[in-house]
Amino acid sequence: MFTKILIANRGEIALRIIQACREMGIASLAVYSDADQDALHTRFADEAIHIGPALSRKSYLNLDRIMAAARKNGVDAIHPGYGFLSENATFAQACEAEGIAFIGPSSDCLARAGDKARIRGIVAGTDVPIIPGSTAALVDVESACQAAQKIGYPVIIKASGGGGGRGMRVAYNQQALIEAFEVAGGEARAAFGNPDLYLEKYIERPRHIEIQILADRQGHCIHLGERECSIQKRYQKLIEEAPSPFVDDDLRRDMGRAAIEVAQAVGYQNAGTIEFLVDAQKNFYFMEVNARIQVEHPVTEWVTGIDLIRQQIRIADGQPLPFKQTDIKIQGWSMECRINAADPENDFMPSPGEVNRLLLPHGPGVRVDTMLYPGCMVPPFYDSLICKLSVWDEDRPAVIRRMGRALMACQIEGIDVTVPFHRRVLADPDFIRGDFDTHFLKRFETSESGSRQS
Repeated sequence: MFTKILIANRGEIALRIIQACREMGIASLAVYSDADQDALHTRFADEAIHIGPALSRKSYLNLDRIMAAARKNGVDAIHPGYGFLSENATFAQACEAEGIAFIGPSSDCLARAGDKARIRGIVAGTDVPIIPGSTAALVDVESACQAAQKIGYPVIIKASGGGGGRGMRVAYNQQALIEAFEVAGGEARAAFGNPDLYLEKYIERPRHIEIQILADRQGHCIHLGERECSIQKRYQKLIEEAPSPFVDDDLRRDMGRAAIEVAQAVGYQNAGTIEFLVDAQKNFYFMEVNARIQVEHPVTEWVTGIDLIRQQIRIADGQPLPFKQTDIKIQGWSMECRINAADPENDFMPSPGEVNRLLLPHGPGVRVDTMLYPGCMVPPFYDSLICKLSVWDEDRPAVIRRMGRALMACQIEGIDVTVPFHRRVLADPDFIRGDFDTHFLKRFETSESGSRQS
């Protein structure tokens, strides 16, 4: 087993990995920027090392500085968390060259999975349904128009080198596509350093459902069921749950098998997520591979009892999975609210600043993943996610009530947060019935706006 792991990340996910390391008897090394010198992950790790200024590209995205810290401090593995360099094939390759284990897929696998256009081409060679679209990067706007003409409007442009909603535009006609192409390419270049785009048929009002997988180095791959991720704004997820209120046993079985087939086609190892869009008739289509741990992994941990971070470390150490597919049982229901330092009354404008009062919920079936403490500063340089509140109970109605209770007890003052917004969503009749899709929040906010005006 590893003796020391460097955690190439910050915030709640760094703390989560530190926790797993401590429980496994592994020393942890945190890295931090100028903005994070007083952050909790620097205090709770066994060691911490400064890697640069506040800007991500000079610290958490600075591969050379992170690798220098790893060499200097004698680590034998690096856990990248999510975001930053977690899906960077060059980073994984640098680890491999140094003889340091990268806790994630191989660099070759990351190169295949990280190029969204390339992975579409790989999956197109399997039996897994795929959304009609281009199977290679678009060379120019003319090729985009030709592809759109072939598959029919509406279409959606996506960035080949990333996700999270950046570099994505929907076009309902050719003129809109021409206008969107340059904008999407610029966004993709700025966000991922890669301006390449690909194009898909735009599915109206789908569900966004993902399957968690685990794959070891011995060739064993299993799935841990689905997560419902349709409650999102500008392609950023805000509420996730497991299982999905939409997925039945047959669909879960078929999507699970498809996820494993995708993982095997790409040569996947470690923990990963295969994302699908599902239409109203329960037809599902492969969307992308997320080759890392997901923000929403706690809901899967709740309903399966499996520590995903621990399994990531075990797999990277060369250990086989300790269970088979038939051992996986979904127990009860779980839900996660992503609490952001943002103002939902002002189009979710980020709200950095000092947290001057903090009360967090607790009690049976409640979990809080956060880096907050009274008096801490939420810096303006990074993602606005500051807290993941997740709950478990026997069924979905009970989970909604428990989450409502937990949100009532969650008090974060000094900055704007999304807690009141989450409380309103949980009280919505359509949400309570499980009757929603990826456009739910657009309709919800329109309804709320109308109610306030009347």
